[in-house]
Amino acid sequence: MSRFLFVVPPLVGHVNPAVGVAAALVSRGHRVAWAGEPALVRRLAGPDAVVHPCPPPGAGRGPRGEPAVARPADIRGPEALRFLWERFLVPLAEAMAPGVRQAVAAFRPDVVVADQQALAGALVAEDLRLPWATSATTSAEFTDVLATMPRVAAWNETLLRDLRSRIGDPAGSGDPRFSPHLVLAFSTPELAGRAVRGGDRVRWVGPSLTARPSAPFPWERLDPERSLVLVTLGTANTDAGARFLARSAEALRARADRVQAVVVDPEGTLGAEAEAEAGAGAGSGSGAGPADRDVIVLPVVPQLELLARADAVVCHAGHNTVCEALWHGVPLVVAPIRDDQPVIAGQVADAGAGVRIRFARAGADAIGAAVDTVLREPGPREAARTIARAFRGAGGAPAAARHLEILADGRKDET
Repeated sequence: MSRFLFVVPPLVGHVNPAVGVAAALVSRGHRVAWAGEPALVRRLAGPDAVVHPCPPPGAGRGPRGEPAVARPADIRGPEALRFLWERFLVPLAEAMAPGVRQAVAAFRPDVVVADQQALAGALVAEDLRLPWATSATTSAEFTDVLATMPRVAAWNETLLRDLRSRIGDPAGSGDPRFSPHLVLAFSTPELAGRAVRGGDRVRWVGPSLTARPSAPFPWERLDPERSLVLVTLGTANTDAGARFLARSAEALRARADRVQAVVVDPEGTLGAEAEAEAGAGAGSGSGAGPADRDVIVLPVVPQLELLARADAVVCHAGHNTVCEALWHGVPLVVAPIRDDQPVIAGQVADAGAGVRIRFARAGADAIGAAVDTVLREPGPREAARTIARAFRGAGGAPAAARHLEILADGRKDET
């Protein structure tokens, strides 16, 4: 039996893949503990999860437990990257580091499993000479997106070096986003392409999917005679999504003779959009009533269950949503907003599994045309099914657990 400490940021999309791996390890007789935000981890991993508190900076929370980072909705490109690192990743690492050290002292893990955005996990493990594995819940980092921006890359390296000097081993080296021991990539080359970074430590295990707390859903309102299209912008993009959700609803309502839409609207933005348009004399807008059978609008949905029935997904190219859709062989319309999403959207388009559109400028016509393409043309669906076969063959959470066992066994051999 080995002990594994999972260090995770307070982000739903980063905790969910780790939950499946942790469950696989427990089923194989190992002990698992977490360093993270207790309420969020226990909601996703179960109420009995052993969680050592590592609070994020600030007390705010979003609608599903993620940190409420006050980021301007229109921030993009290098400016968004700077905001992400200076206002979220670095403060998060500094806030989590004491809790990670306490968790290590209390739990005495054989291996630390550190999410790429929970930098404290990697830096503390390195400082304490513990073997650690990277949990790469997005494949964007493997592409080295800063290779064409040397000044930005140099700034990023300096930021990481300074962070290591404060919370880790100042004499350490290497990128804390890529373990020198093991990098678990929750994708496959069929979607992500060849890994430029991470070297021979990368293990492509495909998506880690596991049962989640189910949300209520009016299944009786689904029409089996129409194509089902799911529209979602994830849990962290409600600040930027009102217009896009409204235009998506408009586009899909115009195709109601053959398409039924489910729109995830955590903040009720469609209702607000409809009221604003009505006040401006624009008619009834694109809001949907409670009994609407053409556009079903809900704050939260059982996404995995819906994807098993869906014919297409319209989304922001968040890695989890993309991989969950492709696991089910469902083609996508991707409209990236920021962070890793443009990279993931490019991977979807390059693989032929979907159509990429511009988030900020896409109107109902562009969204509708893209949906028509993925529903009517065979290419995107065939590509999505090819990726689905690769995902399922990669092994998922059980494969990740086996790689972690090998790492733990190597550590025990050394001691």
